[in-house]
Parts: sequence; C-alpha cells; structure tokens
Amino acid sequence: MNTHTIDTSTPAIPADDYDTTAFFADPDAIATVTNTTDSQTVPLPTPDASTAELLAAVHEAGRRTVPAPFAETALVARPLLRRAGLSVPEGPLTYAIAPQLTIRHAHPAASAVGSAGSAGEDDTLLVAGTLRRVPWARTATAVVVLANAPFGPVLFTLTPDQAVLAPGANLAEEARDDLHLASVEIPAARVRRIPRELLEEAELRAALARAALIAGAGQRCVELTVAHTTARTQFGRPLSRFQAVKQEEAKLIEEAALVRAAVQAAVAPLDAGTEAARFAIAGAKTQASASAAEIARIAHQLHGAIGITKLHPLHLATTRLWSWRDEDGDETTWAAGLARTLTADTLWAALTSTP
Repeated sequence: MNTHTIDTSTPAIPADDYDTTAFFADPDAIATVTNTTDSQTVPLPTPDASTAELLAAVHEAGRRTVPAPFAETALVARPLLRRAGLSVPEGPLTYAIAPQLTIRHAHPAASAVGSAGSAGEDDTLLVAGTLRRVPWARTATAVVVLANAPFGPVLFTLTPDQAVLAPGANLAEEARDDLHLASVEIPAARVRRIPRELLEEAELRAALARAALIAGAGQRCVELTVAHTTARTQFGRPLSRFQAVKQEEAKLIEEAALVRAAVQAAVAPLDAGTEAARFAIAGAKTQASASAAEIARIAHQLHGAIGITKLHPLHLATTRLWSWRDEDGDETTWAAGLARTLTADTLWAALTSTP
C-alpha cells in the first residue's frame, strides 16, 4: 500500500496545496496529517467491514485530522451505492443530499400523462441545479447524489467534471465545493430509484460519520492537552498539578468520552435498520455537536496562546470541531428531531410498558 504523509511540524498548508492526486493513485490508502516524520496512513476498510469497524476507522481519521473524504467514502457513499445496487467506483467518493435539484427524464415517453419529462422510456435523467458545499468534491472520483425526482426518490452518481465546480472551504480549510449542473445527462446505468427510507438512511449515515469524526478530533484534543499540561511548568511544577487545570482537564476528558460513547451506541441500531437508528444517531450527533465547542474551548484555554498558532497541531483538530459541529445538522436540528422521536414513540411506550 502506498503511503503519503503530510508533516505538520512545519507551518500548516491549505487543503488546496495537498498533493492528493499522487496519493489517490492508490485507492486503498488515505492521506493523514501527522506531527512526526513517521509514515502513517489510515487504510480504507474492506467492502465487507462491519459497522463497528467502519466507525472505528472514521474515528481514527478524525483523530489524525485526515485531509481527505475518508468518512464520506467509507461510511456514507460506499454503503449507499451497495444498498442501491450500483457498482462502487475506486478511489475517494463523496455525497450530496439535494432535494432542490430539478430532475426530469432525458427520453420522455411519447404517450405519458402529465408534464413533459415526468415519465420516460428509461431512467436516463436530465439534472439541473446546484449541489452546495459538497465535501471534497474536487478530489472525488464520483459524487453520490440523492434527490427527489418527479417519480420519487433517486440515487445517481456523477463525476465532478460533469459540473462547473466553484471551490470553497470550511473553517479547517477542508474542501467544500459547489457543483453547478446545467442539464447534465445521467445515464440510466448510473441511476437507481430508491425507497424513501434510503434517503433517510443517507442523512443518518452522514450525521453519524460527522459525529465519529468529532469523536476522533475530540480525542486528539485530549491527547494534545494532557501532553501539554504535563510538560509545561509554571511556578516550578507542571500545569497538570494545579487544581484548576485538573478540573478543566477532567471536563475535557468527560466531554470527549460522552461523544465516543454516543457514537458507539449507534452501531447496533444502524445495523438493525433506519427505524432503530433514527433515535441513536440523532442522539450521537446532538451530543457530538454540543460537545465540540466545549472540547475546543477547554483545549485552547489550557494550551494558552500557543494553541491558536498554525505552528501548533491543536488548530488542526479544533477548527475541524467547529466546522463539523454544524455540518450534516447541528445540535439544535438533531435535538429537535430527537425530541419528536422521543415524545411520539419512545417515551410514552417506555412509561406505559415499564412494570
């Protein structure tokens, strides 16, 4: 397996400057950021990997602040393609959930009843609109798109070169690109009609992937902070010996552990199906987004001024925490969904069935 290491002992560089082209020549390897000169990679899990193995790999990618669509490929795009019965392209993949696209049949049926393009001789589609802030679109082999067509939900794949790409980035300088589609034709072989449950599963997988990344980055903040307070001395003793520092470190470790536990609790429900996963994943993303700000706050507070510099690796984790907190639904969005699920289904059943 090829390896490609980015050494961040030197000043950080923008995501656009990473040499992803050479690295992605090996589809079974993913780039990693490391603070040493040792070669480290996080391999993509095998196609038959369990959900637990996928989440563990995504957690590790978050801990190493991998500058590549690792979670998008492993936990979202690949499983969705398999569930839809489409072949899985090699290389990095990404996804877009885009209900706002305009979709019609490219080969309208001559005798169709209804508006032009609402029925067709086959499932070849004409797609127009904009996919907003697609993660790592510029480096992806293909984008898995889930949208609503006149005949129901569809999943299809497109390549970035089929669209006009407007580059963008989040706070951590990870690629978040807009893809402008002007009546792009998608062959029927790359289109699948899907049940509405798969559309919801895509949203849940995206949220869980982001929560697992947050869990990994949170662990990285803990590791860096503990190392710093242990090595840094003040008034003749390590920072970690001061009671106020101990208390803040305990809060930091607690918040990171809460996120990790919430993500791990979603493994079995996701394997059980969308209905079972809805509650667990809503809880995981709510906890992850809510804890992200507190983890970053404590880590920076205990690092002092050095933690905000680009020469220090802490910012690689905290800027991702701030970005991932809002992506794929923030804590307010998922908490509202969690409350609806709890009130409508779980809470009343628990109150009336418990002896």
